[in-house]
Amino acid sequence: MATELSAAQLIEKHRPTLDRALEAIQTRAYWSPHPEHPKAYGGTDESGRGSLSAGEGQAAFDELRGTRFELSQPGTDDWVGDEVSPYGIELGVLYPHPDIDVLLPAMRAAMPAWREAGPETRALVCMEILARINARTHEFAHAVMHTSGQAFMMALQAGGPHAQDRGLEAVAYAYREQERVPGAASWSKPQGKRDPLHLNKEFTAVPRGIALVIGCNTFPTWNGYPGLFASLATGNPVLVKPHPRAVLPLALTVRVAREVLSEAGFDPNLVALAAERADEGLAKTLAVRPEIRLIDYTGSTAFGDWLEANARQALVFTEKAGVNSVVVDSTDDYKGMLSNLAFSLSLYSGQMCTTPQNILIPRDGIQTDTGPKSYDEVVSDLAGAVDGLLGDEARANALLGAIVNPQVKERVEAAASLGEVALASRAVTHPDFPGATVRTPTIVKADGARKVWESPETDAAYLSECFGPVSFAVAVDSTPEAIELLRHTIRQKGAMTVGAYTTSAEMERLAEEACLEECAQLSLNLTGGVYVNQTAAFSDFHGSGGNPAANAALCDGAFVANRFRTIEVRRQA
Repeated sequence: MATELSAAQLIEKHRPTLDRALEAIQTRAYWSPHPEHPKAYGGTDESGRGSLSAGEGQAAFDELRGTRFELSQPGTDDWVGDEVSPYGIELGVLYPHPDIDVLLPAMRAAMPAWREAGPETRALVCMEILARINARTHEFAHAVMHTSGQAFMMALQAGGPHAQDRGLEAVAYAYREQERVPGAASWSKPQGKRDPLHLNKEFTAVPRGIALVIGCNTFPTWNGYPGLFASLATGNPVLVKPHPRAVLPLALTVRVAREVLSEAGFDPNLVALAAERADEGLAKTLAVRPEIRLIDYTGSTAFGDWLEANARQALVFTEKAGVNSVVVDSTDDYKGMLSNLAFSLSLYSGQMCTTPQNILIPRDGIQTDTGPKSYDEVVSDLAGAVDGLLGDEARANALLGAIVNPQVKERVEAAASLGEVALASRAVTHPDFPGATVRTPTIVKADGARKVWESPETDAAYLSECFGPVSFAVAVDSTPEAIELLRHTIRQKGAMTVGAYTTSAEMERLAEEACLEECAQLSLNLTGGVYVNQTAAFSDFHGSGGNPAANAALCDGAFVANRFRTIEVRRQA
C-alpha cells in the first residue's frame, strides 16, 4: 500500500532545498544538492533516506532487462520496444504503447486538482520526484549508459546528478515566476466625495494544457528533465515520448513520478509514457493533437523546424543543431589550451551539442608562451594532444564511450573525404563490451578564406554540423576574419557554445561583441578543468534562445514563464 505524503512532510523535507535553489539562481554561485561522486550513494543518510549502492544499481538494471515495464497507465493497446545498447547488448524491455484517444483525456482529467494545489505544493512534489530519482542514481546510470553510449562515469554524473540539477533548476524558476503575482489582493479606489470602489481579487496560475517532451538519444535525462519539470511545476500534465533507442531512462522517470504523485494524493496520469512502435513516427502524430499545448524537443534541425512550422496549437521549445567554433588567436598557456581542447573534442566522442567543431586558426600562426606557432604546428600539436590523452586504452574508453548510432559511425568514416586529415580516427576495443563501437576523434584541415564561406555555392563541410568526433582546423586570414566567420556561422547555423583564446584585449573585445550581438554563450581562455562543452546548473545558461541552434535557454525565466497564464477572478467586496 502506498505511503501517504502530506503537505507538512513535503514542506519539512524539501522547502529548505527549494529556498537554497532560489538563492542559487539569483547569485549564480556554485551549488548542487545532488552528489556527483558514485561513492556518495548506498546506505542511509542522516535524514533516513536510502539510496542504491553501485552493486544494487547494477542489480536493479539487470532485473529490468527482458521484462515488461508496467506503468498501469490507461489506454495501453500494445507492448513495444527493441532497444539495443551501443555497447552491444540487447535490453529486451517492453513498454506500454498508448491509445492516445484514451490516454490524453485521462491526462486532461488530472489537471484541475493539480492546478488547485498551487505553486508551492507542485514544486515540492516535483522535488520529491527528483529526490527519489537521485536515490536511484546508480540504476539510472546503467540505463543512460546502455541507451546513449555514454561511458559509465559520464552516464552517472551527466545522466544522474547533473540532470537532476537541471530539473530542480527548472522547478525553482517555475516557482519564482508563479509567485511574482500574489494569490489574492484587496483593491480599493478612492472616488472623492463618493464611496470608494472595493473589489476582492484572486489570481491563479493556470496551466496551458498537456505538455509533450520528445526525448533525444544522447542525453535522455539531461535534456529531458528541464522541460518535464518546468511544465509539471507550472501545472501541466506531461506526456513523455522517448527516443526509440533511449526509452529506459525516461520510462524509469515516469514510473517514479507516477508513484510520487499517487502518494501525494494526485492523479498519477499527470505524467505518462508514450513509447512507439518501430518507424511509427508517433511524435508527429502527438505534436499536432489539439490537447498538446507545450512541446520540448531536442534533436535534428529538420524535425525541430517541422515542429515549429506545424505544431501551431502548441508553444514549442527546441534545441536543434549548431556549429560550435573556437577562435584561436594567442595564448599564455599553450600546453593548457591544447589539453583543454583535446579533452573537449574527445569527451563522449564529440556526441554533445556543445562540442567544438570548428577550430579557427590564423594561417600565419599564433603567439604563445612557448614562442610563435604556425598553423600547421598548432594543428599538429592539437592532434598530438588528442593522441596523448587517448593513448591509454582504458582512459580512452572512459572518455569516449560508444558511438551512439550507425549514422555517427558513417560520418566518422566519411571524414577523410572532406579534406586533408590531420588526425585520423582509430577504433578502440572495449574490454568489457566487445560489441561496442568506439572511435577516437578525427581532425580535418579546411580553408576558411572569406571567398569560400561567403560564396553562395560553397559546399564547405565545416559550415554544417558534423555531429560526432569530427572537427575541422580551419585556416583563416587573421583573427578579425575568424571572428567574422564566427559571426557568419552563428547567424546562419547557430551555436550552443563559442570558445576563444587570446592574450589581446582588443581581440577579446571583438569576440565578446560578436557573441553578444549574435546571442551565443562565450568561454574565454579555458585551460584548466572547466571545458567549453560543460555547463553548471543554477549558474550557466545552456544555449541562449537567440540563435538558430535553440529557441530557448536552460534555464531562464523565459523557459518557464509562458507555460502558464495568470487568470483573475474579481468579486465585489
